[in-house]
Amino acid sequence: MDARGKDLEFDVVSNPEFLKEGAALNDFMKPDRIIIGTDNPRTTELLKALYAPFNRSYERVIAMDIRSAELTKYAANAMLATKISFMNELANLAERLGADIEQVRQGIGSDSRIGYSFIYPGCGYGGSCFPKDVKALERTARDVGYHAELLNAVENVNDRQKHRLFEKINQHYPEGISGKRFALWGLSFKPNTDDMREAPSRVVLEALIEAGASVLAFDPEAVEECKRIYGEKAGLSYAESPKDALNGVDALVIVTEWKQFRSPDFDYLGKQLKDQVIFDGRNMYEPEIVRRSGLNYYAIGR
Repeated sequence: MDARGKDLEFDVVSNPEFLKEGAALNDFMKPDRIIIGTDNPRTTELLKALYAPFNRSYERVIAMDIRSAELTKYAANAMLATKISFMNELANLAERLGADIEQVRQGIGSDSRIGYSFIYPGCGYGGSCFPKDVKALERTARDVGYHAELLNAVENVNDRQKHRLFEKINQHYPEGISGKRFALWGLSFKPNTDDMREAPSRVVLEALIEAGASVLAFDPEAVEECKRIYGEKAGLSYAESPKDALNGVDALVIVTEWKQFRSPDFDYLGKQLKDQVIFDGRNMYEPEIVRRSGLNYYAIGR
């Protein structure tokens, strides 16, 4: 009761969001689940009434205690990040064994217990959620005296994976890349956003420039964000289209799987790229089709 003589009842509720960048509105209007964390049954009913317009097709509300709701949010993102890092581990192993990770992906994804979601290997995950939440959950575990070994491995694998493209570039150019010019397709950490937080593109372009190469970058959304981050960085310039990014370059590096990169003219690429080589961090193309055009093609686990 306060000085005005009012006795106001209130509760604290944990109501985590599960919104994907680039699809937040659809995720909100048609949620997979609505998590309500509260210790008061009355509050649960109030929240159910609030969410009723978004819960007509089937019961999406899952009520639980507050701490469980908070952990659910971190656990969901940590699970998805784990699937990505696990596939990246398999992709690196497939390269050494002479296997094709795309065929492996189809083979395991057909198992209903596994499914196809988030089992696409590549050059690592980024963004605002996965890196932050995996680190936060690992730190929380440490604070309560538990060593979350798997979470630590997920993070380490992802950090290492972000360097795979640059490693492949160095392997292709044993004499070094100083003076080379690279087209970079994709800056955002994933399509349909301009977000470059923890983006693999940052690791790649910084490594290329540090090694004495220059980068001509294109992204449909993230160029202004890249300029904000790097300013007038020496060795980094920007193109207005994917084709413009190919002007006067030695090789192409693909970091983000934007739809407009899916069906390029490989014959045209072969004529534009001086060294006739593509480094694909998202496995966007069939290697045999690319190589028919006389191009060298490096992907992840293929």
